[in-house]
Amino acid sequence: MPSPRGSSPSEPSEPDDAPSPLAGIRVVDAATIYAGPMIATLLGDFGADVIKIEHPRGDGLRTWEWRKEGESLWWALVGRNKRALSLLLSDPRGADLLRQLLAESDVFVENFRPGTLERWGLAPEDLLAINPRLVVVRVSGFGQTGPYRERPGFGTLAESISGFAHTNGPADGPPLLPQWPLADGVAALAGAFTTMMALRHAEYSGEGQVVDLSIYEPLFWILGAQATAYDQLGIVPDRQGSRTSYNVPRGCFQARDGRWVAMSGATRVAAERIVRAIGRDDLADADWFGDISGRLAHRDEIDDAIATWVAGCDSAEALATFTAAGATVGPVYTIADIMADPHFAARGSVTGVEHPVLGHVRMQGLIAHLSRTPGRIRSAGPRLGEHNEQILRDILGRCSGDLTRLARDGVIGETQR
Repeated sequence: MPSPRGSSPSEPSEPDDAPSPLAGIRVVDAATIYAGPMIATLLGDFGADVIKIEHPRGDGLRTWEWRKEGESLWWALVGRNKRALSLLLSDPRGADLLRQLLAESDVFVENFRPGTLERWGLAPEDLLAINPRLVVVRVSGFGQTGPYRERPGFGTLAESISGFAHTNGPADGPPLLPQWPLADGVAALAGAFTTMMALRHAEYSGEGQVVDLSIYEPLFWILGAQATAYDQLGIVPDRQGSRTSYNVPRGCFQARDGRWVAMSGATRVAAERIVRAIGRDDLADADWFGDISGRLAHRDEIDDAIATWVAGCDSAEALATFTAAGATVGPVYTIADIMADPHFAARGSVTGVEHPVLGHVRMQGLIAHLSRTPGRIRSAGPRLGEHNEQILRDILGRCSGDLTRLARDGVIGETQR
């Protein structure tokens, strides 16, 4: 990684026995809502010093429901491990402050519509002239090139044009969008991954670069071999509910107590364990069962047998039977189930952090566990402009008089109380 930078005295630090893999990396996050900011959140979870740049009115995510005592619970999650600086980038003075900050940073994440940075005099080539090692991560709905590059794009559009919505939902129903920002989350993971590759290049070459990340492409990529299947076989996958065209049995089945269990027989052995667990050795021993084409041809028969058996049991009984058989079957959880589950607690999949208004708040934990350099959640989302003075004074050397004038002119916002 690039050489570590000095930390301000008030910046949170990792314990001596738990070094952070991204300690010394400074990330400036000027993106809004979800995909871009989540890239910075993921990097911050593993020790990067993340400075969140917001318009003095605040990031739009601060207004998202759910809220408690006026605080957005989405912001508490996405804003975690970040220091907050409110800055009007459309004002030349605000743009100049950002340039100075980026001269001392390693990563810049933005998701303005293509052309906006250029209009403000913050084009990537100008930023790289100031700091040749800088990694500029540009997040947009459709990317910086191509005929759709100037279109506005949220994750919903990515979920639509990627092919996801067309294949999601029951066979006799309309296309379904996910309830959650799926495309944004997948893009954030891809963005964190590609940012780390660019940082690795900067480490050994001294050269920064631009990461051009669309929101639709990572989701399109993880949907599997649909492009190749269309190219080679002319197949256009359609909606099948929980079924697939390459895996039998697969689905959700309702037990007698109203709870649901999910299962996947992705291999012959896995499929055999499921049907033997329900007492249907005749299916497992059938000549056609050993080949996926045979199981697909008899999918209704297999699914009906499983559905009938599961419906005659309470969910706990069904799960115990499948578990004893080593079958790949599990419960369909609600968030209430997740929050009470001992495995989620033991692994830190759900963890707690202190919030300046709400007190102790539980949220998702780290996305992965590193044995030698673990990540850590140090703080929930900061108040708007909470670190204005700290960042502008300690990093950029601005005096109190400068800060007063900038606040008076609306270039920086007042700290939210």
